[in-house]
Amino acid sequence: MGILHFKSAEKPSYQLGYSYDELEIGMSATFTKTITETDVYLFAGISGDFNPMHVNEEFAKTTPFGTRIAHGALPQSLIAPVLGMKLPGLGTVALEISCRFKAPTYFGDTITAKAIVSEMLAEKRWVRLDCEFTNQDGKMVAIGSALVIPPPKL
Repeated sequence: MGILHFKSAEKPSYQLGYSYDELEIGMSATFTKTITETDVYLFAGISGDFNPMHVNEEFAKTTPFGTRIAHGALPQSLIAPVLGMKLPGLGTVALEISCRFKAPTYFGDTITAKAIVSEMLAEKRWVRLDCEFTNQDGKMVAIGSALVIPPPKL
């Protein structure tokens, strides 16, 4: 197998996201996904969290929720494709993500993760985004924020 060589004049086959100078307060982007039983079991395997509240229906029936619920971090993780693929987009570096859970996510819920540019930190050229997570009924399941370094302008 050979080594690939690129000429310095070649442009990358991808386009970086919004740079600091291209972002404005109020810009937003979303990502939506329905949380399936498979998602919950895969997340349990990845995270190592096999709490019966997530994976054992008989146990979950005894909880205040009455049925299994997704891990809180599963819907929260849906902010990753927003930040990394849409806003700011490719090349973004996440420095901090905080989240407060407000309601459970049930199997079959469709969660929309939304990021809204809320603060431009000129000194370091960092950006803060408010993050909202809602289900198919418009109910807020989590709220938080992210601090990111947007990609450079090439």
